[in-house]
Amino acid sequence: MGDLAKIFKAYDVRGVVPDEFDEETAEAVGAAFVEVTGARTAVVAHDMRASSGPLAEAFTRGATSRGADVVNTGLGSTDLLYYASGSLALPGVMFTASHNPARYNGMKMCRAGAVPIGSDTGLTQIRDRAAEILKAGSIGDDGGADSAVGTVSTRDLLRGYADHLRALVDLSGIRRLRVVVDAGNGMGGHTVPVVFEGLPVELTALYFELDGDFPNHEANPIEPENLRDLQKAVLDVGADIGLAFDGDADRCWVIDERGESVSPSTITALVAARELVKHPGATIIHNLITSRGVPEIVAEHGGRPVRTRVGHSFIKAEMARTDAVFGGEHSAHYYFRDFWFADSGMLAAMHVLAALGEQDRSLSEILADYTRYAASGEINSTVADQVGATERVRETFAARDDVTFDELDGLTVSGPGWWFNLRPSNTEPLLRLNAEAADEIQMAAIRDEVLAVVRS
Repeated sequence: MGDLAKIFKAYDVRGVVPDEFDEETAEAVGAAFVEVTGARTAVVAHDMRASSGPLAEAFTRGATSRGADVVNTGLGSTDLLYYASGSLALPGVMFTASHNPARYNGMKMCRAGAVPIGSDTGLTQIRDRAAEILKAGSIGDDGGADSAVGTVSTRDLLRGYADHLRALVDLSGIRRLRVVVDAGNGMGGHTVPVVFEGLPVELTALYFELDGDFPNHEANPIEPENLRDLQKAVLDVGADIGLAFDGDADRCWVIDERGESVSPSTITALVAARELVKHPGATIIHNLITSRGVPEIVAEHGGRPVRTRVGHSFIKAEMARTDAVFGGEHSAHYYFRDFWFADSGMLAAMHVLAALGEQDRSLSEILADYTRYAASGEINSTVADQVGATERVRETFAARDDVTFDELDGLTVSGPGWWFNLRPSNTEPLLRLNAEAADEIQMAAIRDEVLAVVRS
């Protein structure tokens, strides 16, 4: 048994297997999940990591020991689990460590309808109850076992998932596209062939073999080095677009026909504009470190932009509160009201393919309409005293004219034609910087000045 306080994060469970997260722990969490949520039936899916299947089976033992039935969908992406939770109206659990290295695994939990479970909506209670069960030494020795043991059934939902996405974004009438997809040996290799089947797409597949050891590169498209094979392949085959998915395929990164990486803020603006055609005047959610171009474009298309903190639980909560039709994050997570307010990298990719295939322009030409500013991307600095470093930055800019401060999430400083956000990591001694300005020269100057203060 590891330290549950270490592996239970703000939005999920994540730890090294077996040192921090093992089958005994998963079984206790399964029992605690049923007790805390009151679930009578739960749906479970897992990714391709070697430890994922055994951990899912252990969770199932714990859940059924408390009288709950379990629907096992087997291999799936995280957004397939959300589809299962939404379409079946069941709470769900996905076993994955997303983009983390092979030695990690974890759990993402939701209530029926893909409603997320975070630290303030039940995850802390599940952690504490699991700790009590583990302390008792046996799943049946803590006083919580039910005399009636639940049943286990299996259900293949991949085709239903694909059909649902294709009903939301119709790609049948687009022009034929050359598409390169890098699945990173993750779950995109499982879902993409079924979703793309029969579409006017000439697919070049990179690393579709499911392998939780990630032999080619980490399945984390936010890191530029993990996109190099995809960028080269796009140029080599003369593709119209490249798509990279992370390990559990809930995030998607876009490469244009020139082999250039596309900012998720640009994709957020593009998909927002498309959704506003279908839903005039709707609310669009964006977190505070997406480009300022996003709320501008949303407003220009008649929508209502709403700004939130960073983190999917904040995005999903605000989407539900405002009935927003779409939400986007800088990390390439995209959320859809028509998908139970959950995130789906595949659905975002389909929107981009539709936008590209409905006209004759290249992707870079189309996206130029949605790109306005120069951005730094997220830059991490290891800082022992995060509070002190942030205060030094505040003092540096406080005396300047036309500068404003905002503390919705970390410290956001805005000036004429520029802004930056500096926020601490929840789990590591890091400060994360995002800066944006009217042009590269101004952005670089602001970025470098802030980093010099932070790292001094």
